[in-house]
Amino acid sequence: MGIFEKFKLGFKKSANNIASGLREIIIKKEIDDETLDKIEEFLISSDVGIDAASEIKDIIAQRKIDPKNDPIIEVNKILEEYIIQLMQPLEKENFFKKKQHTNIILISGVNGVGKTTTIGKLGKIFKENNNKILFSACDTFRAAAIEQLEEWSNKVDATIIKSNPGSDPASVAFKAIEHAKQNNFDLVLIDTAGRLQNKKNLMEEFKKIGNVIKKSDSSAPHEVILVLDATSGQNIINQLEEFNKIIPVTGLIMTKLDGTAKGGVLIALSKKYKIPIIGLGMGEKEDDMQVFNAKQFASAFTQTR
Repeated sequence: MGIFEKFKLGFKKSANNIASGLREIIIKKEIDDETLDKIEEFLISSDVGIDAASEIKDIIAQRKIDPKNDPIIEVNKILEEYIIQLMQPLEKENFFKKKQHTNIILISGVNGVGKTTTIGKLGKIFKENNNKILFSACDTFRAAAIEQLEEWSNKVDATIIKSNPGSDPASVAFKAIEHAKQNNFDLVLIDTAGRLQNKKNLMEEFKKIGNVIKKSDSSAPHEVILVLDATSGQNIINQLEEFNKIIPVTGLIMTKLDGTAKGGVLIALSKKYKIPIIGLGMGEKEDDMQVFNAKQFASAFTQTR
């Protein structure tokens, strides 16, 4: 099974939620104002967001669907087209390409979203694009976090810079960057401890890591990736806002899409923030990362193909 087939299979909960919801709402050949309102309410309840749901409703109203056609299929097509138009500009095709100089990528997110696993998956794709990569184990607080990253470094053939549990995360990051520059690494992927966005002291520590990185390389971090758990629904919007205040986020990775019907929240994020989407996590294995592609996402979300 290819990664896209796995992706579609993993997305079935979200897709089935959309499909069954539309079938319950659209019971007549002609879509009247009452049906339009119900579609809008349903999309909002599916975490698509108020703005996107309103725009989709307006497009359906203006399209004047031919009563000879199946209205559910036609609405799904409109939804697919809307997603592609909204999200295609957020693809970041060059993200995984071979780097011309040492790039430093800071990985952030709250507890339990799968940052360390995500780093392993990213490392595999970077290696496939001929990048020499280094992992920096800056999650020095979570039990077994360093060992977990070490396991991933062995799996994907990456170098790892680590220290003892309880060490200062910023100093580990600095040491890793200096090592990478001296040894011509293309990439440093910095794993950070999970931190709740409402814990000020932890967020200040995250800011300190960013400041120390900048001391080593004034242009760094070159990317700040926020890892989000799809099962958290609308709560991830607050996470993005809080992390963005500390160090501006340049890319998003959504994990656990295979275990939720809340995949619509990625549409809400795209509409509100226009931040590039790097990839989508669909499982625990190193191959379970789908590089984001808007057409594939739209097709999987609506299951139109």
